[in-house]
Amino acid sequence: MLDCEGLPLKINKIHLLLLIIVSLFFLWSLIQPAHYPIWILEVAPSLVALIFILFLYKRLRFTTLSYCIIALLTILTFIGGHYTYDDVPLFDWLQQEYHLSRNHYDRFGHFMKGLLAIVIREILLVKTPLHIGKWVQFIAISITLGIAAFYEIVEWIAGKIAKRETKDFVGSQGDIWDAQWDMSFALIGSIIALLLFTSWHNKLMKKG
Repeated sequence: MLDCEGLPLKINKIHLLLLIIVSLFFLWSLIQPAHYPIWILEVAPSLVALIFILFLYKRLRFTTLSYCIIALLTILTFIGGHYTYDDVPLFDWLQQEYHLSRNHYDRFGHFMKGLLAIVIREILLVKTPLHIGKWVQFIAISITLGIAAFYEIVEWIAGKIAKRETKDFVGSQGDIWDAQWDMSFALIGSIIALLLFTSWHNKLMKKG
């Protein structure tokens, strides 16, 4: 749980294990990615966020559930950065095996980003006057959707500045509705995440 007053200095072993796993995935992702410029564009935001979270660890302590979500989303970003989101092997195989129209790793990643709603919910409950209820759920979903929309704007700007060089970063795979699909998947993911994890999250927060 987040707490700015009198946090113990001891590092949770599960949190340390998550950090080690994420670090190993980062090192793997760094070694011979498909395109280093695309890797930098994909990985840099997650890396900056991770460093920020580590820097504030002793002052801003999340629940283990939130750290698991952060670790998972960071790892998914590292995988996408290594292969590019259009060419993740498992989803290439799924595309060929089931005759899908595209590699769906990008859509899967945006759906999983809906898990951020749990982390955002925790911040809202601890750092604002909001209490457990429908409003905090609605605001958490809205912020998650806002983050997804902001990322689509960044992709659009990158595509306008350097169309050919950022094709793999944008990852639209020729779909003119790609941004709308991505935001929709993030929205659906956030709703499902809150439906599945809210009760558990409340218990973890009460434990402190």
